[in-house]
Amino acid sequence: MNSEYQVIEYHNRNVVNVMAGLLIGGLAGAGAMLLLAPQSGERTREQIQEKSIELRDETTSVMDIALAKVWLAKNKIARDGRRRTNELVHRSKALMDEQLETVSAAAKTWKKANLGS
Repeated sequence: MNSEYQVIEYHNRNVVNVMAGLLIGGLAGAGAMLLLAPQSGERTREQIQEKSIELRDETTSVMDIALAKVWLAKNKIARDGRRRTNELVHRSKALMDEQLETVSAAAKTWKKANLGS
């Protein structure tokens, strides 16, 4: 169970790293494009706008996928937790019934031994 949480935590860190890489790479690319553009400022601005829209759309897509994976992992953890809790409740009830039977049998034996003599 602990390893599942570690995998999810590792995956979440990877998603954050990818997002940071996309953002930094996009900004660096835009800056380089501004500095090295061989065309007019107006055309460069248009390209920057187009690229920023593409980057925004790509980032949104990656975030949607990451959020969906996080929700799936959360739901799986919750489902597993409920299942394990139910198992523990059933085991506890069974042990309690067993102990009550043992105590009841011991009380009957003691009663017979002390009152029957």
